[in-house]
Amino acid sequence: MNELGNLFIVIGLIFDFYAVISLLRMPDVYTRLQASAKSVALGTCSIMFGVFLHHLGTSAAFKVLLVIGFFILICPVAVHVLGRGAHKCGVKLVNEAVCDRYAEDNKKSRLKNAES
Repeated sequence: MNELGNLFIVIGLIFDFYAVISLLRMPDVYTRLQASAKSVALGTCSIMFGVFLHHLGTSAAFKVLLVIGFFILICPVAVHVLGRGAHKCGVKLVNEAVCDRYAEDNKKSRLKNAES
């Protein structure tokens, strides 16, 4: 089981490394958030699963599974909040961006509230 655990840990480290590369390669904060969050979530969960396999049969294994579940639930929410905060602070999209759906939705909701 330790060899399989080591394999999952190495796979997780590779995905985390790809997340770092995506931070350097992507043009703006929004694409950086999206690309790195997916890689970090998969990499970190893979590392934690490797730790779970190392501690199989102990109380630590159950705690690691709880951490994996918590991380899977929290990571998308955290990335959404960071992206929304960046948009509200006025961080611009890259010039090649086709549309800004969040700004369009905000304009529609403001118009609805003004009519009410």
